[in-house]
Amino acid sequence: MTGFDLVTAGIVLMFVGFIVLLLSIIFMVGKHGRVEGGGVVIIGPIPIVFGTNKNVTTLLLVLAIILTVLTLITFFLPLTTYRGVP
Repeated sequence: MTGFDLVTAGIVLMFVGFIVLLLSIIFMVGKHGRVEGGGVVIIGPIPIVFGTNKNVTTLLLVLAIILTVLTLITFFLPLTTYRGVP
């Protein structure tokens, strides 16, 4: 794939994600009349979690910790496996 193809794929994935988000909000409001949610903002290695109730916040906190650990692993893994130029 060339660089242009990757840019196009990224833009298409953003639009697909936005449409899925809108459809999920519409279906949730139609079923229950109430939507609960939250979010995670990651600044550096520190996740900031917010939510509408304790269950959502706890779930997002666990997911944020997992994401932070995976990010740190992928960051430091090349440093531990690098052996120099052959």
